[in-house]
Amino acid sequence: MKRVIFLVDMQTFYASVEKAENPKLKDKPVIVSGDPERRSGIILAACPIAKKYGVKTAEALWEAKNKCPEAVVIRPRMQRYIDVSCQITEILEHYTNLVEVFSIDEQFLDITGSQKLFGDPFTIAKKIQQEVMEVTGIYARVGIGPNKVLAKIACDAFAKKNRTGIFQLDKSNMKETMWELPIGKMFGIGSRMRHHLQRMGIRKIGQLANFSVDALTKRWGINGQVLWQTANGIDYAPVTTKTHDGQKAVGHRMTLPRDYETFDEIKVILLELSEEVARRARADGYRGNTVSISVGGADFSFKTGFHRQIKLASPTNFGMDIFRSALHLFRMHWDRQPIRSSGITLSQLQPADPYQLSLFDLSLKKERLSQAMDDIYTKYGPTAIVRASSLTNAGQVFSRAEKIGGHYK
Repeated sequence: MKRVIFLVDMQTFYASVEKAENPKLKDKPVIVSGDPERRSGIILAACPIAKKYGVKTAEALWEAKNKCPEAVVIRPRMQRYIDVSCQITEILEHYTNLVEVFSIDEQFLDITGSQKLFGDPFTIAKKIQQEVMEVTGIYARVGIGPNKVLAKIACDAFAKKNRTGIFQLDKSNMKETMWELPIGKMFGIGSRMRHHLQRMGIRKIGQLANFSVDALTKRWGINGQVLWQTANGIDYAPVTTKTHDGQKAVGHRMTLPRDYETFDEIKVILLELSEEVARRARADGYRGNTVSISVGGADFSFKTGFHRQIKLASPTNFGMDIFRSALHLFRMHWDRQPIRSSGITLSQLQPADPYQLSLFDLSLKKERLSQAMDDIYTKYGPTAIVRASSLTNAGQVFSRAEKIGGHYK
């Protein structure tokens, strides 16, 4: 039996949740945006009415309000969106046990073995749309394909734009539909790759599909092979419930509420980020061998900043180890210009237990201290124990404690 894969996408998810829970917003242009006073005034979602005014996701709030002055601007409620997303997952699991969460508003389903119970793919797609609407009030679009890549493109390029919100893409219609799309519409192609391909004369997906795979592989290695396979609708990756089981890295990034200009202020942020990364690594049962730091400059007209990494002498999940490495990298590469954002990542992860004891780094003492801090965190919350530096004007730990994913709960 041929595989049948769905990509189920929720229309303008955050804005749809707000509209579903407040009927007074039904016919109004709704925008969900971060807090402009903390420099996170970026559009996270805009309902279809707002989009008719030209409002776009990821643009600044002031730009959106210029386009649509009557827009209703709502601050995000991330915990509520997570709860609704989990509710939708439970609905999808009525139809198959193979549900893979791709993002907070997108999920893959393998319904190959479900057709004898629920009908053909279009019938199942309509049932899913109806049940999601009845339970949550949110409109779902469904892309159908023989694999995840084609299901994703079917949803993004076609289902989102047609009347039914459902589209099936496979070998039978790929040439006259997907191959005619601009190369930038293909899943896995960002702006930089699009630019490279266009310079090679590849402007449509069909041109990439018929390009020499050897030439692509010679230029980009395995990534060139993947590009060619995607353009030809080839994807062997199964729908799996274990997508997020094996972490490759633990990281945390922060956009600052103002420009941080002094080394003493920036040190506070690097320490907070290091402690958060270490705590999450311990919670997930990992130690890491590599510390990376990313810094974004404050000048929008001239992009500055850097990304650097360093290999550790031994794997760690202790905050001060990560901090010292990040601080070393920062000292080496900072251009003394104000910064707007910073992030720290611990990668090359390995299980925390067992690990090689060292005679020189006081591992057991660090472990006991970390365990004590984690116990306090778990029992009393993230602000029950903080470093004194976080009590200064530079500290952000109390503000972050009120948020999920950088946005208020």
